[in-house]
Amino acid sequence: MSNLATGTIAFSNLTEHDVYNGKSTGKYNVVLRLDDAEAAKLAELGCKLKTYEGVEQRKFVTQYPVKVVDLDDKPVVGELGKGSEVRVAFDTAPNEEHGTTCYLTAVRVVSLAEVTGDLPSEF
Repeated sequence: MSNLATGTIAFSNLTEHDVYNGKSTGKYNVVLRLDDAEAAKLAELGCKLKTYEGVEQRKFVTQYPVKVVDLDDKPVVGELGKGSEVRVAFDTAPNEEHGTTCYLTAVRVVSLAEVTGDLPSEF
């Protein structure tokens, strides 16, 4: 049975594989910003968390395309914007080097944030 986590999108690579150092990782992923309760729940599962700007975060990965739906189970097309509120379904597997691996299986969008570029508004 899958686990569930709720958070806010920090980074999303659900429509194309993530790229690291100019090369595809061959994986899709989302990084969630977590509140204290969700962070504690994941820590209990053995999932390692990273802190960025005082907020706990966790990356969920998969090599397979991810089903992304809204609250009415309708497909959500396109990348999810930073700040979108989501629930993710994930499976876990032990990893001696990196703690428990969190394999992303599905995403439910609770509130969709607009995808914006990194250009300043005055550009």
